[in-house]
Amino acid sequence: MMSRTPDARARDSQTRQIQENVTNVEKHFGEMCQLFAAYVRKTARLRDKADLLVKEINLYADTETPNLKMGMKQFADQLAKIQDYRQAEVERLEAKVIEPLKCYGAVVKRKREDLKTTQSARDKEAKQMAQLERTRQRNPSDRQIISRAETELQRATMDATRTTKQLEETIDEFEKQKIHDIKKIFGEFVTVEMSFHAKALEVYTTAFQSIQSVDEEENLEVFRTLLHPPDFQSRLEIVRANSKTSLDRTGSSLSTSGTLQQQRNSSRQRRREEEEENEDESEEEEDDEDEDVTDDEN
Repeated sequence: MMSRTPDARARDSQTRQIQENVTNVEKHFGEMCQLFAAYVRKTARLRDKADLLVKEINLYADTETPNLKMGMKQFADQLAKIQDYRQAEVERLEAKVIEPLKCYGAVVKRKREDLKTTQSARDKEAKQMAQLERTRQRNPSDRQIISRAETELQRATMDATRTTKQLEETIDEFEKQKIHDIKKIFGEFVTVEMSFHAKALEVYTTAFQSIQSVDEEENLEVFRTLLHPPDFQSRLEIVRANSKTSLDRTGSSLSTSGTLQQQRNSSRQRRREEEEENEDESEEEEDDEDEDVTDDEN
């Protein structure tokens, strides 16, 4: 068999390079598409879990004191708003990242068809080259047959050259579009994520302020009031007031009793003194009588 011409070998090398390039795009774009899709699904699941969290916070807030309830409700509202942004994030990623990557399946398919067409023209060229070589060997003196074989080879070579040129042009456009799309798709991904996180940061700040504004002392007072209702407090104050009045009366009674006791003691003391004085006077009178009797006898 006649050896391939240098141009044919160059075209074969070029085709292999193009095939490798297309295969890499097909493989890695497919992988990226699947992983970006998984990323978006995870984000959607995170949104769903956050929605459940918002619901639970609201349910719990309904059981709490008014001030804390209001703070928790505001916090839940902000968290719900973030999930709205997250939903928008999911939708934009699907439209601007995943769909363009999916489209590369069809793009690669068209490039493979172009490669197939070019390879078919190359194979035909090689076949005509082999046919010419056999004709020359079998009929070296038959110029008509050899000329016809040479014409067929020339036609096949021109066709191979034309399809190769077309392949070069289409693969050049493919490469240019691939680079542009990679920049655009990755840029869209970053833009969508930055937009979400910028808005989320703003809302998270409001959520933080909402929950931090809860007055702890006020809630404690309300809680303590719930433990000791106003009517209980009133009864307690009445009991305390009555107890104080009783104690005051008891103290007053004790004070009065003490005063009376002191008066009684003073009266007793005076009676004793009077009795002692009377006894002294009686004794003096008896002494005087004795002295008078003695004088009369003398």
